[in-house]
Amino acid sequence: MAELYEVRGVGVDYRTPAGVVSAVRGVDLDVPASGITVLAGPSGSGKSTLLRVLGLIDRPTAGTVVLDGADVGGLSHKRRRALRRDRIAMVFQAPPDNLIGHLSVGGNLRAAAESAGRETDLGVLEWLGIPGTRSWRVEALSGGQQQRLAFGCALARSPSVVLADEPTSQLDSASALLVLDVLTGLTERGVPVVAASHDSELVDRADRVVRLREGEVVG
Repeated sequence: MAELYEVRGVGVDYRTPAGVVSAVRGVDLDVPASGITVLAGPSGSGKSTLLRVLGLIDRPTAGTVVLDGADVGGLSHKRRRALRRDRIAMVFQAPPDNLIGHLSVGGNLRAAAESAGRETDLGVLEWLGIPGTRSWRVEALSGGQQQRLAFGCALARSPSVVLADEPTSQLDSASALLVLDVLTGLTERGVPVVAASHDSELVDRADRVVRLREGEVVG
């Protein structure tokens, strides 16, 4: 199976008033170009930091990150930003953080598609389980509906990968299951998903689970 990401010896250090803190240490990781990969671990294990490295938001202090065969470590800020726009879609844990509040549901989908030079497919609303909401304000949606829309906006950009940081942590169990169905649906459409999560339901659905503890891969 082809590898989407190849991570070797990656470390991430942060400077704090108390000194240097190592959030991630010596991580080796391969992420396949299909299915769901879950970075699992308790709070503070480094999973969200590692996800931000994969999303080209944070630069590692040490090691290399290869995306689809290309080493992205030495890329300029401008080139990294272009790759994030064209190849990577990221969904955060708080549903409102993923959407443009003053736009309608359909407006959010259009904005996402246009940001990547794509055509808007409003038919995705039925697939997301929120048909008939095209003209609704985002605030009229429940948290679970907003999060499903966020993944719809990610799909609208036709990314090479969707990264999700604790995508179900702020949802009730019923809404979380619907979001997990959307994640599975993304992979069925050929879009790989990498999620940082401690949600056991998401871990159970994963094609690969990478467990972290105190910044290191432990399984």
